Amino acid sequence: MSRLESFIRRMTAQRDILDLVCAEVANIEGPVLELGLGNGRTFHHLRERLPGRRIVAFDRALAAHSSSIPEAENLVLGEIRETASRFIGIDAALVHADIGTGYEDRDAVTSTWLPDLTARLLRVGGIAVSGTPLDHPQLQRLPTPPSVPADRYFICRRV
Repeated sequence: MSRLESFIRRMTAQRDILDLVCAEVANIEGPVLELGLGNGRTFHHLRERLPGRRIVAFDRALAAHSSSIPEAENLVLGEIRETASRFIGIDAALVHADIGTGYEDRDAVTSTWLPDLTARLLRVGGIAVSGTPLDHPQLQRLPTPPSVPADRYFICRRV
């Protein structure tokens, strides 16, 4: 599969899953955390799907389109592992993590800390959506929509 086809599949899976979970997240108290702002596409999508909801976006550096940048108080720059750790206990309704690199060695390192961080950011009953697996005893894996290929994107609930 070409990298373009892979990107399209990933973006389609991300959209389908976020559309599915936003209906539920709308009824869960707490902010939304976007781990990996990137160019801001997902932030912009979440802002449209969850109007009025506080969305805090994290990234190493600001590279988002000007229409997709959160307010200064909701933009946290620096190493995500460190900056997001300062938000442990915020009881997020949704944590979306799109910080995979496509390099197995780098993503393996992320997998050593992302699941625990995600569990500690979420409120009980909150939802996590990630492009990388979130294997953790407090995160129960949920089924993805039929349109999403197996192991392309992951949904979990904090138990």
